[in-house]
Amino acid sequence: MTPAIERRRLQIAVAIAGCVPVFAGLAGMILGPGMTQDAGSISLDSHIRYLSGLLLGIGLVFWWNIPRIEQAGPMFRTLTLIVLIGGLGRLAGLLTQGTPPAPMLFGLVMELAITPALCLWQSRVARL
Repeated sequence: MTPAIERRRLQIAVAIAGCVPVFAGLAGMILGPGMTQDAGSISLDSHIRYLSGLLLGIGLVFWWNIPRIEQAGPMFRTLTLIVLIGGLGRLAGLLTQGTPPAPMLFGLVMELAITPALCLWQSRVARL
């Protein structure tokens, strides 16, 4: 595979994977705890909407880096670290509170596996 083809495939993968934080972030900002069918206090609602805004921002920054993806190593690593730390928090919840619904498990896989894999792929493309 040529470097140009691998670069294009990474760009497509990041564009697709970026849909998860962008759309989940938007849903959380608009629906608050209702996004998960849970009701909560005003404090919980505020916290979920704030964290959803961060999630939206993370996804948008991933997308922002797509055009020059081979040069985005430092930003990719920073975003990946943030996502990975969040995933470890989600994993701690799974271990202490039990298994969450499927959408949360999907998020866990995105946070602990897919995002780090994309970061490693970005590093490879940057070296080509």
